Amino acid sequence: MAELGQRVRTARAVRAMSRKALSHSSGLSERYIAQLETGHGNVSIILLRRVAHAIGVPLEDLIAPVDASPDWPVVRDLLETASGAQIAEAKRILSGVGGTQAGEVEPQRVALIGLRGAGKSTLGRILAERLGWRFVELNREIERENGLSVAEIFAIYGQEGYRRLEQAALRKFAVDEGPVVLATGGAIVAEPLTLDLLLSAFFTVWLKAQPEDHLRRVREQTALGAARPRLPDNDSALRELKAVLLSREPLYARARAVIDTTDLTVAETAARLTGLVENHFGLRQRR
Repeated sequence: MAELGQRVRTARAVRAMSRKALSHSSGLSERYIAQLETGHGNVSIILLRRVAHAIGVPLEDLIAPVDASPDWPVVRDLLETASGAQIAEAKRILSGVGGTQAGEVEPQRVALIGLRGAGKSTLGRILAERLGWRFVELNREIERENGLSVAEIFAIYGQEGYRRLEQAALRKFAVDEGPVVLATGGAIVAEPLTLDLLLSAFFTVWLKAQPEDHLRRVREQTALGAARPRLPDNDSALRELKAVLLSREPLYARARAVIDTTDLTVAETAARLTGLVENHFGLRQRR
């Protein structure tokens, strides 16, 4: 609160704006603004947005991390007017992962994304075997590198810690020339930087299915002894799964290809996936 108050006070002073003027512009009392600037205000996002708008600064400038780069506001403002090509080039440089340039051969890297029960591991193994490529389950790779299970990593480092390890593991394969087939965790799309790395460095395929199919497959895998969290045998599990799928669908849909596995057998889906990857990389023509 003290840091937030200092930022509000500094932003107002830089613009030679008095508390009275800020009060008039924001519709908030001078007393509230004084409390906010001294670190004692009962601030809400709605009220803070009014303060930021009245001062003429983006809201994120008031709540950014203390150690944020001083160049960030400049970069942000430049991005607002940058072309798609400029943004793509900036992302390529900042990520440290070189994208495919004109005339270059795209690295043979495939990533399968989708919700739990999509069949990423099963289909990934089949695809890799048919192509003669390496197959990697990203979750298992994270466990191997850290000597801990996924559950233990979450317990020790939390959600944020696991996502950092996930991004680091993905980056290793993103700079590997391959060829590799990668089966990812269902929530890998939740972290913007990780998702962007995935989309830029891999030929991503969304294995799409209906919520009922996802639930049935996960329960079948659990019954066979797969190391997955057990789902409750009631309608709440399906409702929760539908909500997760609904929230992630726009992110999964950013994949470069989609295969709807509804009403398809494993063999039929594997055949479609193999044909899709072979056509994309021109493997049939090379044989």
